[in-house]
Amino acid sequence: MLTRLRHLTTLENLPRECIERLLDRSITMRDACAHGTRKLNLLNGRTILNLFFEPSTRTRTSFELAARRLGADVINFNISFSSTAKGEELFDTLHTLEAMHMDAIIVRHKVSGTPDELVKHAMSGVSVINAGDGDRAHPTQGLLDALTIRQHKPDFSRLIVVICGDVKHSRVARSDVHAFSTLGAKEIRLCGPAALMPEASELPACTFYDDFDKAIEGADVAITLRLQKERMASIDLPDEAAYFRAYGLDTRRLAKAAHGCLVMHPGPINRGVEIAPDVADGPQSRILEQVGNGVFVRMAVLAEMLAR
Repeated sequence: MLTRLRHLTTLENLPRECIERLLDRSITMRDACAHGTRKLNLLNGRTILNLFFEPSTRTRTSFELAARRLGADVINFNISFSSTAKGEELFDTLHTLEAMHMDAIIVRHKVSGTPDELVKHAMSGVSVINAGDGDRAHPTQGLLDALTIRQHKPDFSRLIVVICGDVKHSRVARSDVHAFSTLGAKEIRLCGPAALMPEASELPACTFYDDFDKAIEGADVAITLRLQKERMASIDLPDEAAYFRAYGLDTRRLAKAAHGCLVMHPGPINRGVEIAPDVADGPQSRILEQVGNGVFVRMAVLAEMLAR
């Protein structure tokens, strides 16, 4: 019998059967709530806190929708009006919230490793879910990307996936790599300018490219990433037009991929920088499908941890 998850801070080293169970449960959640039109009562009496120290649209909203569709009470913690703005240590904030009997804390923080530190310092039975920490991990995004791919191309062992853009600063790229490699992807290609690529030792399951035209040849899935300028120190990059010419996904490059290649992007999109508008909105785009799947994946994660 598989042990249910208590926390979710990364997909790295998460067993394949656990990932597949969460993906299967996401589909169960989707069907049970009739694509969001029917409220479930699996988490009645549970209280979930959104603790976001960085801006978010998709992740925060979908976690809130997921919790409410499961019948939980949701509190959105306003950082600017909290005691952390007065200098309170994060762990004191954690213990204060624990004293109010929260069942789960969903945290996004600019410092890598913060969710694991919260797990380490938690004194109650509260569950911690990572909604993105620094450039390290974004596990529910990795799960929803895997779900989106699996709905169209279920056999990962046959898939070539290319991830292009600012891989170095992307927590999404790392969680995607952990999910896809665990699910048995045939090949994962990472592409971008040298200044925006991680050390090869960080992601040994991948092959590295600096030429997007070569990287996308025969790819079954193409995931583009935005330039995360808020995480860059002093990196010399070409202007946006030059970057798009070298690393932007347009119809010419997409034609080099395998027939029916899925186009994906974790958002927010910078149109004309990492992806052309007609590709982002084109027939092969699964970007909005990713957003929709995010709610069902987060329902599955919350139900896995908190359903009685």
